[in-house]
Amino acid sequence: MSDHDTNPANDDELSLPRATVYKLIAEMLPKDIACAKDTRDLLLDCCNEFIHLIASESNEICEKDAKKTIAAEHVLTALRELGFEKYITEVEEAYDEHRKQQTKDRGRKSSKLSQLGMSEEELLRSQELLFAQARMRYQNQPASQEQPDNNAVTPSSNSA
Repeated sequence: MSDHDTNPANDDELSLPRATVYKLIAEMLPKDIACAKDTRDLLLDCCNEFIHLIASESNEICEKDAKKTIAAEHVLTALRELGFEKYITEVEEAYDEHRKQQTKDRGRKSSKLSQLGMSEEELLRSQELLFAQARMRYQNQPASQEQPDNNAVTPSSNSA
């Protein structure tokens, strides 16, 4: 066991967001069923314990594979080894949906660049040119435009 299992000060750091779990519980229950706070807290503790169990087992499998990053395959193997085979199909479906959403999000980001009609290098050159032009305008301002702010605090006005 690790230190965080016995140290109650770390409980909040290693817990799911209480409001999120409460919301999930409320969404899952029929409208005419209430759930006591003690029951919600117990479900929250069970969720946290389940995640810690799966994460620990996944980590051990990852280490056996001489890997440094836990992959989805490690989690699926952990579920099998811990006797949660019936959830594997649902987990795989959720993971596939997640990957599709990630791909879709990446596509949106790259399509924004392509919609501009300029390559990334051209955009950088354009940005550098705009910065240079702004710098020149700032440096070439007449002294009359560079009036100090009368409300600004200066070292001489502090010693009154």
